[in-house]
Amino acid sequence: MSTQTAPAPAESAAPPVARKPAGAARPARAPRQWTSKAVVNGLLVVFAAYTLMPLTWLVIASTKNHRDLFRTNPFELGDFNLFSNLQQLFTHDDGIYTRWLANSVLYSVIGSLLCTLISVACGYALDKYRFPGKEKLFGFVLVGVLVPSTVTAMPLYLLASKVGVVNTYWAVLIPSLASPFGVYLARVFSEGYVPNEVLEAARMDGAGELKIFTKVALPMLAPGFMTIFLFTFTSSWNNFYSALMMLNDEELYPVNLGIFAWQTSVMQQPELYQLMIVGSLVAVIPLILAFLGLQRFWRSGLTAGAVK
Repeated sequence: MSTQTAPAPAESAAPPVARKPAGAARPARAPRQWTSKAVVNGLLVVFAAYTLMPLTWLVIASTKNHRDLFRTNPFELGDFNLFSNLQQLFTHDDGIYTRWLANSVLYSVIGSLLCTLISVACGYALDKYRFPGKEKLFGFVLVGVLVPSTVTAMPLYLLASKVGVVNTYWAVLIPSLASPFGVYLARVFSEGYVPNEVLEAARMDGAGELKIFTKVALPMLAPGFMTIFLFTFTSSWNNFYSALMMLNDEELYPVNLGIFAWQTSVMQQPELYQLMIVGSLVAVIPLILAFLGLQRFWRSGLTAGAVK
């Protein structure tokens, strides 16, 4: 008995793929990408305007006299009296504002330079040298970064009182020499900017460790040095609470503490209100100049170690 097998069904042929003609235009790209860019740029403009609004008001208010300051709109220009306001600022109370400005320069420039040099030296040592307890010491430095400055103000005041330097320049300068955050940044910069091979070559040439640091490592750390200096300078210039704790003599005040003293007396002396506004504008100018003058250093310094 013969069996016949049914023929297998023929496989269905795949449908031909339709090809676009050569001259056909591509569909227009969805405007989603342009919309997202417009939203991002719009948000950046809003945030920039919000950030610059207090500074804009400060500039406009500094050009007004005492009458226009309270009579006109906050962002409305009045009679231009900026130069007369500056003259009153620097001549009031025998030029006490000039003394405050000089004190701020002393505390910020001298203190920041010494603090930056100490921080760079410590960060370089923590990176390039091996000694027992190095990582534990670095961990202690990181703990110091987490402690707010307001917490250490009272212990520092008690120590300064024991030593007998309260109400002196040293009471503000000495605490500003220690910066745990500066030591941390200096170690990061040392890892990114100073190759170990260069130091070994200098040792083979007979250079001592101090000479290697000053002549070889420190020039390589110039961008990091200026970045740490800029952060330290900004922090020292804006230092208020420790100066308030340490100083009682008006002649030793930094500029921000002096403006605060004017603010506490503005109810008894209304003319101090205008001086306080103009003094705040003048106090901002050194920070702006520092950022503009050192931007080429801190821009390159902030990218240290980003690319290996």
